[in-house]
Amino acid sequence: MRLLTHNMLSSNIKGVTNGFPLRIEVVKVEEKTVEINADFLKNMFQKIDWKALTEASRSMGYTELPEESEFSLLESDEFLSRFHHALLELHLEEGALVCPESGRRFPVSKGIPNMLLHEDEV
Repeated sequence: MRLLTHNMLSSNIKGVTNGFPLRIEVVKVEEKTVEINADFLKNMFQKIDWKALTEASRSMGYTELPEESEFSLLESDEFLSRFHHALLELHLEEGALVCPESGRRFPVSKGIPNMLLHEDEV
């Protein structure tokens, strides 16, 4: 699961009001090379919750993103490269996503998060 995907997921358990961002528990991370597309990154930048992305990337062992972000950073090739790596090349292969409010764990297996809810959670 890429951090792009993680940034769009939240816990939808009945009664949960603060289901984002999901905390990442890492068992296995893989880095997969993807061709950089600056236009895609520039378009996605405004849709990304930056704090959630930096926390997620740090939990996966990547500490190269700045704490704060601003549009002017998109002019830097170095920043785009780091943003690209965190967003698209880091993959959570095994682990779990944890709801920040309820503590419910959603397993990630072979890079696929299982976000299915139990009957009593719907």
